Amino acid sequence: MKVRTRFAPSPTGMLHIGGARTALFSWLYARHHGGEFVLRIEDTDRERSTEEATQVILDGLSWLGLDWDEPPVFQHARQAEHILAVEQLLEEGHAYRCYCTREELDAMRDEQRARGEKPKYDGRCRHRSDRPADMPYVVRFRSPDIGQTVVRDKVLGDVVFDNAELDDLILLRSDGTPTYNLAVVADDAAMGITHVVRGSDHLNNTPRQIQLYEALGLPVPSFAHIPLIHGPDGAKMSKRHGAVAVTEYRDKGYLADALVNYLARLGWSHGDEEVFSREQLIELFDLAQVGKTAARFDQQKLDWLNAVYLRQAAPASLQEDVRRFLGVPTDGGPELSQVIAVLQERSKSLVELADGARFFYQAPTHYDEKAVRKHFRDTTWPLLASFIERLEAMGASFSGEAAHAAIREICEAAGVGMGKLAQPVRILLSGGPVSPPIDQTLALLGREEALQRIRRGIERLHTA
Repeated sequence: MKVRTRFAPSPTGMLHIGGARTALFSWLYARHHGGEFVLRIEDTDRERSTEEATQVILDGLSWLGLDWDEPPVFQHARQAEHILAVEQLLEEGHAYRCYCTREELDAMRDEQRARGEKPKYDGRCRHRSDRPADMPYVVRFRSPDIGQTVVRDKVLGDVVFDNAELDDLILLRSDGTPTYNLAVVADDAAMGITHVVRGSDHLNNTPRQIQLYEALGLPVPSFAHIPLIHGPDGAKMSKRHGAVAVTEYRDKGYLADALVNYLARLGWSHGDEEVFSREQLIELFDLAQVGKTAARFDQQKLDWLNAVYLRQAAPASLQEDVRRFLGVPTDGGPELSQVIAVLQERSKSLVELADGARFFYQAPTHYDEKAVRKHFRDTTWPLLASFIERLEAMGASFSGEAAHAAIREICEAAGVGMGKLAQPVRILLSGGPVSPPIDQTLALLGREEALQRIRRGIERLHTA
């Protein structure tokens, strides 16, 4: 049996961290077993489903590299098949028409509550034989009254539900549209899904769906319900914890491989290891190592992991993304991959790296006031004048090492520390007190550009 898993998001909102992790676990399980991973857009709620949300889901999965093996299935297009399944259940006595009004249902539940009972539909229309032509109705599933339904879950183990606690769920609404549980069962069966990997918030739907599979004579897939993700405070994940669209992490400068690695470790473990390549995840992942308790989202760990991936990346592989975040042309400046190479060791995100790289392609138009007050004194100007003379004299022999040696020699001659000249030079070159080592910064900018920036800075600051 070939393993076939699916991810079935509803396009009524964005793809968030929890959904992305579910998709990842489903994808990894399929890839680990040499199976197939398919995508179904559950857009039966036509009023709330949007093309924008659908595109964000597709973009987020594509960015994460969670490729699907077939064109996506749109659930609303399968409504005719859903209705056929309902008709089969009606014909075989597993479903019935319910003509109860809203007022009748409310009164029934009020009476149950008054008796201290759990409110649920009492099956009063199960044996009704009349079919009033002018009365709206829903179609309900005739749930077994006795016995138990057992969910043999690959993560949670066996979960037992008493059938007496499960009322007769609605399969078809009064407007003729199928409900979630019916559509999911019909679609998973039609798509040949062998393993359903989803969040534990769907667990209560599972016994009902198992009953539907059995009533329709369909094979029941294996289930794996993944515990939810909580914030670091143990509360349900929310926006304040980082529960934003996955594409926002892309736009904040996170690497897809870093986020995939982080999501894989949210609830799955392999010893004490933290860093896994995508190939390692496919090789090692199995549902048996997924924990049964909620995972805790840790922003600091994600930032740390992203920095690890940034340091390990080939500079050339980051160029396209860094160029996007830079927002300024790189023509005429230093080779971008060389700039990335000197910055990636100290950067936690692509945005941070791009911010550190921007001055190499855009000369500063203003200078950090606090840094200027701290590092520019009356004694600074003669040191800068000497440095300019040394740079001019270097000509073709200019290099970062030679310029660095010049700074050291000038400061030694003046009896001051190197920072007395190196920091003012850094500020004039970059606009602020932070840059790569001064020799690398000078080498990347080149002699002419460095001279031009230092002269322009002196003119602005010395006469201010």
